[in-house]
Amino acid sequence: MTPAIAQEGTGTSGGNMDVTTQIESFGACQAVTDMLSRVGDKWSMQVVMKLGEEPRRFNELRRAVDGISQRMLTRTLRNLERDGLVSRTVTPTVPPRVDYALTDLGRSLWMPVAELSRWVLENRVVIEAARAQYDLTIE
Repeated sequence: MTPAIAQEGTGTSGGNMDVTTQIESFGACQAVTDMLSRVGDKWSMQVVMKLGEEPRRFNELRRAVDGISQRMLTRTLRNLERDGLVSRTVTPTVPPRVDYALTDLGRSLWMPVAELSRWVLENRVVIEAARAQYDLTIE
């Protein structure tokens, strides 16, 4: 196997080489793209963040995620469950109780997402100023 060649202006440290090599293969790149699409959609990360606080029932979650429709929450939960990030537990009561919670995999995603959210909030004003400055240059 040939070692990965860094693009001009980029470098790879010894610690990054394995990840860089893995991502360069089509299958790995597609897997990363697929998962980034999931975590980058409008609702998934909001649901993950709310479930990171505590497990919730469907309607609790719907009230906690501002603006999400019942249909979109159902789709989002199914996709997250399919990816192994969310578990669904049905308790046989009348009516049945359904609880949603993050799996271990979902909890491992929660921390980086919380950190990214913190970064965005800390840098929001700077980002908005940069956008405004850029918009002035293209008008």
